[in-house]
Amino acid sequence: MPTTGNYFHLHMVSDSTGETLITVARAVAAQYANVTPVEHVYPLVRSQKQLDRVLTEIEEAPGIVLFTLLEEGLVGRLEDKCKEINIPSLSIIGPVMQLFQAYLGAPTTGRVGAQHTLNADYFKRIDALNYTMMHDDGQHVEGLEEADVVLVGVSRTSKTPTSIYLANRGIRTANVPLVPGVPIPPQLETLKKPLVVSLHATPERLIQIRQNRLLSIGAHSANDIYTDKESVTDEVAAARRLSARHGWALLDVTRRSIEETAAAVIKLYADRQRQRGPE
Repeated sequence: MPTTGNYFHLHMVSDSTGETLITVARAVAAQYANVTPVEHVYPLVRSQKQLDRVLTEIEEAPGIVLFTLLEEGLVGRLEDKCKEINIPSLSIIGPVMQLFQAYLGAPTTGRVGAQHTLNADYFKRIDALNYTMMHDDGQHVEGLEEADVVLVGVSRTSKTPTSIYLANRGIRTANVPLVPGVPIPPQLETLKKPLVVSLHATPERLIQIRQNRLLSIGAHSANDIYTDKESVTDEVAAARRLSARHGWALLDVTRRSIEETAAAVIKLYADRQRQRGPE
């Protein structure tokens, strides 16, 4: 049986961190609303002994096997086992590597975890993360000019998680909350270098998120302006007017995931960089 009830086993075998596998597998699994994968993730599989344990677990819980192994001996053994017990297996990076090799006319280096080497891009991401953590939620506004992107928005518009996601892509990101009755920092009004993006959502969506947040921390929300519809509607309208007055880019995050919001910000940032040209 390929599935048991509404579940199936999904084995992800990697000689590195497994991040690529997890991203691809979850993107595909999300298209199947009525069935849920039971994920088995095996990172850093680089020896026959490590593969032995993986094969035992696959045999005990048969399902789909996805892998990103580069060592031919490990690949052959894994594929042979899958054929033996009659389950599907697929190399996620194999077809892409073949395409690159055919186009470039050069063999691969076969370097395990090459995408995680400590190169300039890696240290750029670490620097961006350090900057973003220091400039979260309106902290250290004196350093806003050093940002690549500054996110502004009312409470619960996903400023912090979006900032961290962007930092992981090497984009130094600060975020500043727009709080009713509290003036924005003067530094925010004079920025020259950073792209300022104002995140917005519908009042209905904000109220829903805020109510869930209050429930999760055991707070009482009755008659609270934080979740009052009229108050939230006024708050959103004021934030929009402020953004328009300063010419900040507007981004509606009502129906966007963090990843989608970050992708939209990255596009805005790339477009702005192209318009500005090399500095």
